[in-house]
Amino acid sequence: MTRMFGQFISVEMVVLWAFESFLSAFMIYAFIALPADGRAVSAAVQYEYAHQAAVFAFTIGLTAIALGLYRPDTCLEVRRTVISSVASGVIAFPMLLLVGQGLGINPDMLVGPDPLWPCKILVAWLVCLVATRVAFTQAMRHGFLVRRMIVVGSDERISAIRDSIRGPKRGFFRITEATSQSAAQIGLDADGMKRRRIWGIVMSATARPAMPEGVLARCAAHGIRIVDDVEFRERNLGRIDLERLEPGWLAGARAMHASRLECRFRRAGDILIATLFLFGTAPLMALAALLIRLDSPGAVLYRQERVGLHGRRFTLLKFRSMRIDAESGSGPSWAAKADPRITRIGKFMRRTRIDELPQVFNVLSGEMAFIGPRPERPHFVSRLAEAIPFYNDRAEVKPGLTGWAQVNFPYGASIEDARMKLAYDLYYIRHRTLLLDMLILLSTIRVILFQEGAR
Repeated sequence: MTRMFGQFISVEMVVLWAFESFLSAFMIYAFIALPADGRAVSAAVQYEYAHQAAVFAFTIGLTAIALGLYRPDTCLEVRRTVISSVASGVIAFPMLLLVGQGLGINPDMLVGPDPLWPCKILVAWLVCLVATRVAFTQAMRHGFLVRRMIVVGSDERISAIRDSIRGPKRGFFRITEATSQSAAQIGLDADGMKRRRIWGIVMSATARPAMPEGVLARCAAHGIRIVDDVEFRERNLGRIDLERLEPGWLAGARAMHASRLECRFRRAGDILIATLFLFGTAPLMALAALLIRLDSPGAVLYRQERVGLHGRRFTLLKFRSMRIDAESGSGPSWAAKADPRITRIGKFMRRTRIDELPQVFNVLSGEMAFIGPRPERPHFVSRLAEAIPFYNDRAEVKPGLTGWAQVNFPYGASIEDARMKLAYDLYYIRHRTLLLDMLILLSTIRVILFQEGAR
């Protein structure tokens, strides 16, 4: 993982995306620029073809990112790669028409005299994808992309590091040596580690003071990274280690240091996106309202008190997906799998997140942002704040219609689930950037399309 524009990004995934995009653009260009009759084409026309091929390849690649095709866990699973590839190919072509029209590209390039032209592009892209993924898998199998590291710390910390690299980044890191002994005892030698192609040393805070003077400096001089184990897990997993979080951590969080200009820019972005979103989904919301009316008695909209910025309460708007007497006997409770309180149309709306569309009005009113922690009910906030340290810190930013926790962890229905989601929420607060917001928006498409974590 490396920091780009304030966000930790997998270099392998960036390189893979860039290579596949370039190869796709080249093959698309070959399809549209080489006439079947072999006649010569002017340089100006060739340039136009190259421009169109680049736009098409970039659009397909961006769609693939949105559907999770460049997530490390997807790249290492054949089934998920195939599913994401097919979905990306199907969704990309309507996007090509929209992007092409927006950039002034002739739409006849997609629906021209050759009716098989879109299929040719899809085949070209899939050929590129298969070729690069096979090469990528072979490179991983032979260890060309593996970062070898030494872990120094207690058995508990070593076990935690092992668990973190078994997750979404499995295969990218390999522990060649793990010990609780000091560097003097295990004989860390910078020259020897360089010959062994050691990427870095991951150590706990308690092990660092035991390192002999000058050892870390010599390792760093030889290009060997020295990484704190808590920081390594945070970068690798994309969430905060709540057990190692220190009081006062908010003082160093990026979200706490947003300038007035950035705040205004974010607010303007929320209004713009919410407005476009509202007009784009207005027919869908009208249809949802009609179906709710026909499906069960009661109001179309469901109003519920939630906790917002700095603990202030506001009224959240949702399409009603449960019976009107859903909590009359049990009181406030999390939704369960196959929850009998949910109506027939409510099940579909909750799987597709359609029930959350009215929250766009909360965004327009300024009570919510488009991206942020999920707003929770006061009843649950009180319970969770007592059970989970730092839980109230998530209220230091506006709640969001979507967020880092929502796209990385399924619906939470327990205190332990809430603890895990908090780890992602606090990561967002600590590392909030416009790039991270963009990644969340793109990932939300994947979550909705594949109905991840819906309940």
